[in-house]
Amino acid sequence: MTASPANDSAAHQAAAISTADLYDERGEELASIALQFQSLGGHSRFSGPVRTIRCLEDNALVKSTLGSPGNGAVLVVDGNGSLRTALMGDMIAASAVANGWAGVVIHGAIRDREAIADLPLGVKALGSNPRKSAKAGAGETDVDLLIDGVTIRPGATIWCDPDGILVER
Repeated sequence: MTASPANDSAAHQAAAISTADLYDERGEELASIALQFQSLGGHSRFSGPVRTIRCLEDNALVKSTLGSPGNGAVLVVDGNGSLRTALMGDMIAASAVANGWAGVVIHGAIRDREAIADLPLGVKALGSNPRKSAKAGAGETDVDLLIDGVTIRPGATIWCDPDGILVER
């Protein structure tokens, strides 16, 4: 399912707000993740309501979630910072685009960086590793995450750009 042109315009306008300006405007209403995520997708600015997954070196939940309608949401995946296996590759990222997700933030690794960079999707991750992850489905969805001391709750709004990541408290 893809967003309508009106939704695309609203999402683009929201994503066009720089995190620096947004923080200047809203201050302590927002939490800033200081961890230095890399911008790896075709869109360097993206925002939307948060959906969450907690998993370690197993991407089955990431694949199934991004294969469902995103409606402009941003999937935040807490992979516990592991760089040992990739939690998303180009096929899963393409599925996210086809299903209307605004972006993905992965506290872990991705693979297929060059292909993902060509997709109209926001992607932030710690790095990359060509090694596939397990596919057992271990993990949790729609739970509060704690990344770099910042609590990320399902339904909160997240903003990402080259300067960093802000999340509603």
